[in-house]
Amino acid sequence: MTNKILFILMALLLISCGYKPSSLYIGKIFTKTVYVEVKVDAIEPENAPFIKDEMNRLIYNRFKGQITSKDLANSRIYVNYTGTSYTPLAYEDGYVTRYRADINVNFKMETKEGVVNKSIQSRVESDIQASSLTSSTLRTEAIRVGLEKALDEFIGYVSARGIQAK
Repeated sequence: MTNKILFILMALLLISCGYKPSSLYIGKIFTKTVYVEVKVDAIEPENAPFIKDEMNRLIYNRFKGQITSKDLANSRIYVNYTGTSYTPLAYEDGYVTRYRADINVNFKMETKEGVVNKSIQSRVESDIQASSLTSSTLRTEAIRVGLEKALDEFIGYVSARGIQAK
């Protein structure tokens, strides 16, 4: 009995506060058909499929958008991964044991509201081991985590713009 009352009170609280999901606001900026084009820094070509797949996943999951060809799309997103810089943060016996990766991504949105450019720099800190094979894997993983953070920030930015849209 008390669980039902608690559930009803929580439901009323959510309804009365005017909560709306971010997908509603994103839908004010983008139409349901979206084209995504990804350009990747020549130094990191292995990340192009990841960026494209992750962007497609976010568009579908966040506002149920349909990825389509450029000709059929009403909204377009151009993602340009411009590279990563690394900064050593800690050393042990002369070797870097922790580093920070700064991932740079530029977004260009063509929507029904016009064209918007957004540059995002995400940061990832990670430990590193002496093995070059492990270091290479950790480097790639840091880039992917940073790209995912940048894509999430971009979707948040679009949602915030949707709140302001009429």
